[in-house]
Amino acid sequence: MVKRGRSRGERHTHRVGLSARLRGYFLTGILVAAPISITLFLTWQLLGFVDARITPFIPSSYNPNTYLPFAVPGLGLIVLIGFITLVGALTTLFVGRTLLAISDSLLHRMPVVRSIYGATKQIFETILAQKSTAFRQVVMFEYPRRGCWAMGFVTGVTKGEIQSITEDEMVNVFLPTTPNPTSGYLLFLPRRELVPLQMSVEEGAKMIISGGIVTPPDPRAENEQDIPRIPAQRPAAAEAISEKLAGE
Repeated sequence: MVKRGRSRGERHTHRVGLSARLRGYFLTGILVAAPISITLFLTWQLLGFVDARITPFIPSSYNPNTYLPFAVPGLGLIVLIGFITLVGALTTLFVGRTLLAISDSLLHRMPVVRSIYGATKQIFETILAQKSTAFRQVVMFEYPRRGCWAMGFVTGVTKGEIQSITEDEMVNVFLPTTPNPTSGYLLFLPRRELVPLQMSVEEGAKMIISGGIVTPPDPRAENEQDIPRIPAQRPAAAEAISEKLAGE
């Protein structure tokens, strides 16, 4: 019995199927290797940046790099964390509180330094406070025009002159930019115009950094997901025509 070879169409289909599988394997490899590689690279860069600035201050007799043939990665970061912890421990003592009060008083007397020091200290005290609500709530609001929605983070309740000149209860909202969420705009919005979301701040940040590619799942119950919280809006032109007809 004579066996026939594959026809031209079968060989073409086989080549197309093989190339499609190889392309799929390559894309899968990118999805797996890229996040790991980027994370390791950024971590290594951070360790090198901190080590280069902290390690030179360690006395050579206490520096492991003096006795080892290679540099210990992360040594500077460990020393930095230990130093900050030590400062926090000393601050709780009477001597530490006295030194802190003296240094705080000196910094507040310097013309330029006091502004930077005061603002930085207040920001860290607000963010690190246990009862602080800064960056703990993700909200949606209409920006920059009606019908166009943006996502931001609540940084606190508006106080002072900005709140006193308006009848609405105002809220401080940070509107981050994509893909760099460290820059953005500070907006003062009425609380009634905010739509709170149940997603976490981490999920919101991932969505902003990815430009909407990474979308967190809806954490609400299935029976609540089909209920819209924001009604559909008609175009402004249609509303103007309806108001005109109603007036006539």
